[in-house]
Amino acid sequence: MTYAELKTEPRTTDVLESPYNFYVMVLSGDYDLVEKLKAKMPDGTQIEHYLALEGLYHKLNMDAHPDLIIADCILGGWKLLKIIKPENALKWIPIILTSENLRPFEITRAKEMKALDIYAATDDMDGLLERLVYLKKRKESKVRSATVRISKLVAKVPVWKRAFDIVVVSVALILLSPVFLLVSLIIKIDSRGPIFYKSKRVGQGYRIFDLYKFRTMKVRSDEMLKDMASMNLYGGDDKENEGDGSLCEKCLAEGFTLCQNPLFSDEGMVCETLFQEENKRKAAFFKFQNDPRITRVGTFLRNTSLDEIPQLLNILKGDISLVGNRPLPLYEAEKLTDDKSIMRFAGPGGLTGYWQVTKRGKKGGISEQERIDLDIYYSNHLSFLFDVKIILKTFPALFQSETQ
Repeated sequence: MTYAELKTEPRTTDVLESPYNFYVMVLSGDYDLVEKLKAKMPDGTQIEHYLALEGLYHKLNMDAHPDLIIADCILGGWKLLKIIKPENALKWIPIILTSENLRPFEITRAKEMKALDIYAATDDMDGLLERLVYLKKRKESKVRSATVRISKLVAKVPVWKRAFDIVVVSVALILLSPVFLLVSLIIKIDSRGPIFYKSKRVGQGYRIFDLYKFRTMKVRSDEMLKDMASMNLYGGDDKENEGDGSLCEKCLAEGFTLCQNPLFSDEGMVCETLFQEENKRKAAFFKFQNDPRITRVGTFLRNTSLDEIPQLLNILKGDISLVGNRPLPLYEAEKLTDDKSIMRFAGPGGLTGYWQVTKRGKKGGISEQERIDLDIYYSNHLSFLFDVKIILKTFPALFQSETQ
């Protein structure tokens, strides 16, 4: 698809109506670069600036989902590629590198390490900006196309299913009203802020709605995260070696061309010193296992799934059903745009679903593709008896620990 085709494609609604539908994390010490990106990128772009690799990576581990990362080579762009690309959960994130003085070997190295591209930050600002605009438009185009395709396949929710939802949820809300009121009161006493938390989700037919939960995080949690990064809690030296990454500083300083302390594995030779340093660095990234942004009562609510009780209101409103495919966050839905994956959006969204009860019976959980396949299976086999079967399996599943 060409850039011209992207510019002329007709606009549709839904997923593209999110406040920030193109999220870019920038690791750079060049404030002018960041300000120009903020000023010249189209509306619907969120630029988040970081001065340290540790802060950016910690944000990723706090469940951030950027569409793109722009990373300065000196501040840790090479290290970021080494860490992210082998990890299944993060390797899908495209990374563009910037270099103050772009040299031929950096271009070759960036290609070998599977960077999306590399730019001279000062000399090719226009080229970088044009690439970002293209990537944003390409993403929008894919989502619009998927929205149009799935809208032709979505079937109306059966009357029996809607009636069943209203009756069961109405009774549940009456029975749970004391719990509802008690949790609301505890949240209000525990920390300042609203009782409910709303997050944008994508349900049947790519329709966006606000999913309700009890608030489990402190107000201004993102600002807390930046403060944690600025405190330099991780330590360590962030200098980048000028070599090719296969030799430690000691070997480079003494002029060796081969590692003097090699380790051998199925994947080949690696410098023992670099291997140990990399393991220490990765461990440091996971230093905060207890997220300080979560409120005192929030941990309990999450562990017991009580934070999801307000989603019964979503069912009454018709946003989701008791049983269906879990509504996805925008960043996930925007990546499921191929002809097969969009079929999961043909079925209704739900509080519980087929893959949630299926994964408990499979050791080690299930893969992302298996989840999609199970969602599609439910969409194609929706029936009253199937829903009842899933509901009956949901109750014992609540008492089993998560394996994923």
